[in-house]
Amino acid sequence: MIYDIRHVTTYRYDAPVAAARCSLRLVPAAGEGQRLLGYGIDVVPRPTSLVERADFFGTRVATAIIGAPHRELRITATSRVDVERRPAPDASPRWEDVRREAASVMALGTRSPAHFLYPSRLVPLFDPATAYAADSFTPGRPIVAAVRELMQRVHDDFLYDPKATAVTTPLAEAFAARTGVCQDFAHAAIAGLRGLGLPAAYVSGYIRTLPPPGQPRLVGADASHAWVSLWCGAECGWLDFDPTNALVVGDDHIVVGRGRDYADVAPLDGVILAVGALPWSGTAADSCGQSTARVGRDGARRKGRRDPR
Repeated sequence: MIYDIRHVTTYRYDAPVAAARCSLRLVPAAGEGQRLLGYGIDVVPRPTSLVERADFFGTRVATAIIGAPHRELRITATSRVDVERRPAPDASPRWEDVRREAASVMALGTRSPAHFLYPSRLVPLFDPATAYAADSFTPGRPIVAAVRELMQRVHDDFLYDPKATAVTTPLAEAFAARTGVCQDFAHAAIAGLRGLGLPAAYVSGYIRTLPPPGQPRLVGADASHAWVSLWCGAECGWLDFDPTNALVVGDDHIVVGRGRDYADVAPLDGVILAVGALPWSGTAADSCGQSTARVGRDGARRKGRRDPR
C-alpha cells in the first residue's frame, strides 16, 4: 500500500523569538516492510541550517536552526511510503523462553533487545504495570498470544482522552487514572513488559486517516501515533502491537522511529531564545502548538489491484 503523508505543525508565540533550534523526526523509516519513496521538509521562517542524520536507533533526525526573529514557526513534512508487512506468526515461543533468550543476548547493535530491557527516562519499572501485564502472561503461554491479550486489555480498560494527559504526565499518574492517549498506553504496556523481563520498544509514526469502506476509523488518526514493539525471540524477531486500537500492526501503520520511550522519538523538540515567548494556539499530543497529520492512501501496490477512490 502506498501512502501520502502530510504533517503540519504551527507554533505561534505571544512575543518575538530571536532564534530557535529544532530537532524534527518526521520522515518515515525505510526497511522492515516499508519503502520510502520520497520526502520533504519545509520550515518557515527559512532556517539558516537544516542538517539530517540518523540517531543510534536509525531514526532520521533533521536539525533546523532558525536565526531570524519570528512570532510564528511552521513546519510541513510530506512523504510517500510503500508499506507491505509480513503478518504476525501463528505460532511463537513461550514467553519465559523469550525472557531467558533476551537475557543471554550479547550483541549491542541498533536492534539488539538488550537496549529495551531496562528502565528508561519516561518508562521506569513500575510494579502496578508489571502486575497488570502478568495477568496475561500465564506460565507457558506463547508470547504472541499473551501480548495480544495484553493489548486488548489496555484498549478495554483505558479511556482515550486527549485532554486528560500531556507529554509531561508521569506514567504512574496516567496508569492510575486509566486514561490518556496513545503515548500513555504505549508507555504503560512497555513498563509491564519490561517488568516481566521482556524487551519492549516505543514506536512513533502514523496510522491511516481514512478507513476502508465499512470499517471504523482508527483512534489516533490525524496526529502522530504511538505503539509497542516487542522482541519475540530470535526466530520471530520484533513484532509491533497497537494497544490504542487493540491491533497487531499491519499495513495501516507507518513507522517513523523506534526508541526506548517517547523522549527518544518525539516528532519535534528543541529550544528557543526569547523573553516571555510562550507558544499558543492550542495543544496536541506531540507539541506545544497545533499539529496535524493526514495519511492518505494513494494506491495498492499488489499487481491487479487499483486504488478504489
